[in-house]
Amino acid sequence: MTEAFGDSGQRLQRGVGLLIFGTAVAGAALLGWSLSDSESHSTKPSDGVVLGAWHLLYDTQAPTLATLAFAAGLALLFAAGVALLERRIANHARRSDDGARLPLSPRHVMAETRGTFHGPVTLTVLVPAHNEAVGIRATLESLLAQSHRPDRVIVVADNCTDDTVEIAREVGVEVMITVHNQHKKAGALNQVLAKVLPTQGENDLVMVMDADTSLDAGFLASVVRRMTEDRALMAIGGLFYGEPGKGLIGLFQRNEYTRYGRDLRRRRGRVFVLTGTATVFRPRALRTVSAERGKALPGVPGDVYDTLVLTEDNEITLALKTLGGLVMSPADCTVVTEVMPTWRALWVQRLRWQRGALENLGEYGMRAATFRYWAQQLGIGYGVIALSAYLLLMFLMMTSYDQWVWFPFWVGTGLVFTVERIVTVWRGGWKARLLAATLFPELCYALFLDIVYLKGILDMSFGRQATWHYEAQPRTASQVQA
Repeated sequence: MTEAFGDSGQRLQRGVGLLIFGTAVAGAALLGWSLSDSESHSTKPSDGVVLGAWHLLYDTQAPTLATLAFAAGLALLFAAGVALLERRIANHARRSDDGARLPLSPRHVMAETRGTFHGPVTLTVLVPAHNEAVGIRATLESLLAQSHRPDRVIVVADNCTDDTVEIAREVGVEVMITVHNQHKKAGALNQVLAKVLPTQGENDLVMVMDADTSLDAGFLASVVRRMTEDRALMAIGGLFYGEPGKGLIGLFQRNEYTRYGRDLRRRRGRVFVLTGTATVFRPRALRTVSAERGKALPGVPGDVYDTLVLTEDNEITLALKTLGGLVMSPADCTVVTEVMPTWRALWVQRLRWQRGALENLGEYGMRAATFRYWAQQLGIGYGVIALSAYLLLMFLMMTSYDQWVWFPFWVGTGLVFTVERIVTVWRGGWKARLLAATLFPELCYALFLDIVYLKGILDMSFGRQATWHYEAQPRTASQVQA
């Protein structure tokens, strides 16, 4: 990281966690105060004894309609405000012709490329791999079986000590071996892109694909068609779904990914993050990011990927949006990626994602391109408080009262929430719907993710060093073909 993003960036990163969670707590306290409305209840609170030791006063009456309307209106106002501001920011970037500040804005790119034929679209695929022998063959074979076959496939072998290189050569693709790379995936990609990008023209595409991912059969054909039709489109990310198997923990993750995919379809492909599982870039986008490192963007000048971050896919999404680039994840570009087989592996993965997202915000600060992400983190923080309070109140009621009490308001709220859970995973099949209908297992899964979120907030706030240890998981043929 350059000096411009050095000390001030570190101080900002340490304050990001406290700022996000503090604001979420303040919002929760305000909403809780508005819902208390104790004067509107005619009955006195009931008295219960928690575990036979502590007295607890609680009210069995639902909030008034006016109070509920205020709470719902406040939530809708916040959501609508975020959506309107996001749309306004996106429209401004699309229409800007300020090539100095937004060099990747659609209007600027269209003006520069108008009237010139840059040749047919070609596609080079980079597959970074570190000890991926257990799955690299299946990934490469699925890639070569695409309806639109890539023009060039390069496996970027990074510090491999297994048979990854030999297997890749057996399949018949190119292999580039990194030299003295100490920056993991980002460093490996920077090395190969330094060789590949100078040979790329305006219509040559570069795809970065994880070694544990399988594309749907029409992925590349859809990408080439969209990039051919829209010269302003700088990147297309895959819409990912979880591989089959891995028991209940795998089903939890597949439901989560299904809901994420549904959200993106409803947003018409307006992407949150260009997933590392599979993303296609225009060389212009990657070269511009490299040129802006240390100036408009954090990072080392000349690097495409920032080697100091935990989540390089999230960071390069912010980089492209900061420069005005148009990116998307269309519904017809789907990929199947691995799911974590154990709770420990899932903890490590999600802690890396959460910590990386927070650190990226700390690097970029508050600017137009990051507004949506700050709002999203605040929403997650508020959700942590709401779910924790809900589960805590249920526990207190069960341990303080001598019989089960049915609260019509909360029963109705629970039914609405259950219907929402089922509808949002409908595409996942009957197992996904059944798990969603039981409600409480998914609430426990959500609580697990909330604990990961809190751990990331605390680690970042106290300046604890972040690490991530990944081990490739073996995949069966059925998982690859799913």
